[in-house]
Amino acid sequence: MTHIAVIGAGITGITTAYALARRGYAVSVFDKNRYAAMETSFANGGQLSASNAEVWTRWGTVMKGLKWMFNPDAPLLVNPKPSWHKLSWMAEFMGNIPDYEANTIATAQMAIAAREHLLDFASEVGMDFDMEQRGILHIYKKQSEFDHARRVNVLLEKAGLERREVSAEEVQKLEPTLQTETLGGFYTESDFTGDIHSFSRKLSAACEDMGVAFHYKSVVSEIHHTGTDVRLDWKEGNAKNSEVFDGIVVCAGVASKAIAEQLGDRVNIYPVKGYSITVNLDDAASQEAAPWVSLLDDEAKVVTSRLGKNRLRIAGTAEFNGYNLDIRDDRIKPLRDWCEMFFPAVSTEHCVPWAGLRPMLPSMMPKVGPGKKPGVFYNTGHGHLGWTLSAATAQGVADSIDATRMKNAA
Repeated sequence: MTHIAVIGAGITGITTAYALARRGYAVSVFDKNRYAAMETSFANGGQLSASNAEVWTRWGTVMKGLKWMFNPDAPLLVNPKPSWHKLSWMAEFMGNIPDYEANTIATAQMAIAAREHLLDFASEVGMDFDMEQRGILHIYKKQSEFDHARRVNVLLEKAGLERREVSAEEVQKLEPTLQTETLGGFYTESDFTGDIHSFSRKLSAACEDMGVAFHYKSVVSEIHHTGTDVRLDWKEGNAKNSEVFDGIVVCAGVASKAIAEQLGDRVNIYPVKGYSITVNLDDAASQEAAPWVSLLDDEAKVVTSRLGKNRLRIAGTAEFNGYNLDIRDDRIKPLRDWCEMFFPAVSTEHCVPWAGLRPMLPSMMPKVGPGKKPGVFYNTGHGHLGWTLSAATAQGVADSIDATRMKNAA
């Protein structure tokens, strides 16, 4: 039996392990944390959103980044302190601007496919992960943002996404709890939401039932390519271990760049920090006043997801500040303020802040498939769409491993 090592137990690692195990591979998963999905897959915005597939590689993003650079509560914040990694990433980002339209369409197509795979996975396992299939509603208060959304919609339609423009009156009908005026919005009925951490933990349990070996609290110290196989050296507790695998899939989020360098590949991932708050809806008034339809405020770059009766997740912002997980109040406060402006009857007395590092490539497209050396594969670099794309990219990397195995057997 072909034995594959998966590095990383976030949403991409867990879905990859499941996709491989259901095809008959022996799989071992390695992660430095005690449980699955404890970093970037812990408390994201919750949206499974083909409607948010627009890549950021356009001049408008660059201009906003420059304008907001010295505004600490801006939706996009870039630490002006230079580093070679940041500068090289941004240069490559601008180099990908000509591919904005093609990459947006490709990302939306991937997201549409991912929905079916993810729902299949959940159905096979029989799990509940606070899924709400009520669609996602993009809302607009500024005409320029609304006009840009119309241009984006043309690209999403080319990808096959059904997303319709709605009036201000329709916005209010779709989400009656919304307490602010809008110009209108776009509604994508087929998008949905769910708790990424709950899904990952339950899918990891299903993987264990299928025979997947999990090595938690394990630090992979070295990766040696033997020419045909891959040897991993790792420390699990106080024990040092070593094992040879037929192949390896790197699903390590922002750590993927350093691992790829050991394997002779360049995967120029930059850590882009995002923040969220989980508002605990402890009283009946807050539960009634909180939205059930998932929202995306394109101007503020804020998303919401209702995670069951008692929780409202609000997430947003993008911060280019290196490998830094500090939770800054000046970045959390805009999320609380947004909640109080749009849903004033929701109590924000008890809300839990969180920050995670999104693994972003300059193209805004994930790296899925083989590396330079035999047996080396990648499923990483999903940026802000890891939850949205993971089930499709897991199937994609499993297809790539299948194809390589068949070729070698021929």
